[in-house]
Amino acid sequence: MILFDYGDTLAREPAPDFLRGWQAVFRYICKNPDNASPEQAHQLADGLWQRFSGSRSLSASRKGGFEIHEWHQLRTVFDALGVEPSLSLGDMEAVLMDHSSPSEPTPRAAELLELLDRMNIATGVISNIGWSGQALEHRLKDLFPSHRFAFVLASSEYGIRKPDPLLFQIALKKSRLPAGKIWFCGDNPQADIQAAQAAGMFPVWYQAGQKDGALGFPHLAIADWRELMEALAALSRE
Repeated sequence: MILFDYGDTLAREPAPDFLRGWQAVFRYICKNPDNASPEQAHQLADGLWQRFSGSRSLSASRKGGFEIHEWHQLRTVFDALGVEPSLSLGDMEAVLMDHSSPSEPTPRAAELLELLDRMNIATGVISNIGWSGQALEHRLKDLFPSHRFAFVLASSEYGIRKPDPLLFQIALKKSRLPAGKIWFCGDNPQADIQAAQAAGMFPVWYQAGQKDGALGFPHLAIADWRELMEALAALSRE
């Protein structure tokens, strides 16, 4: 089995524009007695991250290893502003995600997944992400419509983030495979590569041009998915 990180591994996302996302969300607000604005919602949501982390940086807010769920943020913003959405929290999250944070597959990721299907190698995803698991699954289906992942683990569903070993333990339980039968592909040397190695998986460092640091343990460093496909082809010939 091969497991993947999501962001900057399977997909690339530009810097999010959350104000644009909230402007789209407010098209689906059916009750707004105080005439709250998308700008107020955006400011309130941004403040929640700051309160949660003590930092103005979204990335810094998550370095403590904890995660909050997007539905919690949506519910808090809606109730604090006294507005009522016409869609479910899940659907409103999809609107916010699609308009604030579009994505595209990394080069040749779809080709790699097609090869894994032909080789009967199962796949899964472990992602540090504030969007719900439901939203991440929908995003992956949009990006790779012909591929089916055996499971998708979103940190938001568990409240913890990689490199927490519990996420890798959960993945092992879901895979029903020994760790030695699993490769893990990711771009982050700590959260992905070192954590996968500690869990007993074989790490594949998808660097996309980064320099290969001295990690001190066996791993495969690649700058392009073609290199992984070539490595798999070589193994299949042995």
